Amino acid sequence: MVLSDQRQGGNKEFSIPEAIGQSEAFLEFQELISKVAPIERPVLILGERGTGKELAAAKIHFLSKRWQKPLITLNCSALTSTLIESELFGYEKGAFTGAASRHAGRFEKASRGTLFLDEIGTIPMEVQEKILRVVEYGSFERVGSVESIQVDVRIVAATNADLSLMATSGEFKQDLLDRLSFEVIYVPPLRKRKGDILVLANHFSARMGFELGREEIPRISSSALKALEEYPWPGNIRELKNVIERAVYKSSSDKIKSISFDPFDNPYGDTLENKMAWKEKKKNAPDLDSLIPDGPAIDGLEPSESIDILDQILKKPLKEAIAELEYHLVSTALKDCQYNQKKAAKKLGVSYDQFRGIKKKYRNRI
Repeated sequence: MVLSDQRQGGNKEFSIPEAIGQSEAFLEFQELISKVAPIERPVLILGERGTGKELAAAKIHFLSKRWQKPLITLNCSALTSTLIESELFGYEKGAFTGAASRHAGRFEKASRGTLFLDEIGTIPMEVQEKILRVVEYGSFERVGSVESIQVDVRIVAATNADLSLMATSGEFKQDLLDRLSFEVIYVPPLRKRKGDILVLANHFSARMGFELGREEIPRISSSALKALEEYPWPGNIRELKNVIERAVYKSSSDKIKSISFDPFDNPYGDTLENKMAWKEKKKNAPDLDSLIPDGPAIDGLEPSESIDILDQILKKPLKEAIAELEYHLVSTALKDCQYNQKKAAKKLGVSYDQFRGIKKKYRNRI
């Protein structure tokens, strides 16, 4: 997935990440990265999961004037709200239980370089306040200290959440969003990069074949390629990598003829234990009447009609039932919000991009 352009800086060798692709959407995105990289301003990278946001952030750093300085990364969603502040800003000895010595935070380590904040939408509001101060004044204090530390850090942040919607609803600080969005770039999803699917698939196939010690480079048959190009790729490049690697290792020849998109697809159907557990769960479930509020519940139907529909859904196979319920929830949310997709997304508790992806699956029905 990554090619490298080597640069020599002092005693260190730096590798500039280079994604693979040839589609128009991919080339336009790479051009935008190259254009914004030298500008000493924050950049916000938005995109679905698995599209390569961290790879884009790394390229922005290595094409910038800071390329010889540190690139420090932090996955904000991997830390609890109590840990993220000390991880970002560091702490003094004795600041809290377990703080045996002074610890430099990510901002301090990234001084004169770049700090990449992945999943920035998960950062608590009180920590956002401190980040805003760093962006505005270039200073902060370690946890447990009153000494101000000056840093020169370029922030590149990424998320798959709708930060504009979060700011409107008070879940993200608007002032911070304004400071971070000097440039906002959207990573194109794989479904918009149809011309890159074969290129990427061949790359992952060759790498897996080499890893397995195959003498011949695995080739993708025309039928397998057709399946790859028709699939919507909700998990994007990360999902494509898994699918191809799985297909290569399962193939007994150097030609990939079949593709398995769902590793959880049970070849034996529902097991007896699953069926018994489902029956027990249904028997102990509360009465449907207690789950349905007064008035219309689904698509403007009366409660009794809603019960009939829910009962019909529960009789369907699992995947069909989930899809049918998903369709009813999306269509109902749209009607309730007068077809305002951002409001409907918030009502369902998903991001705007996630909502659009779900809605797209049912575009012929909604």
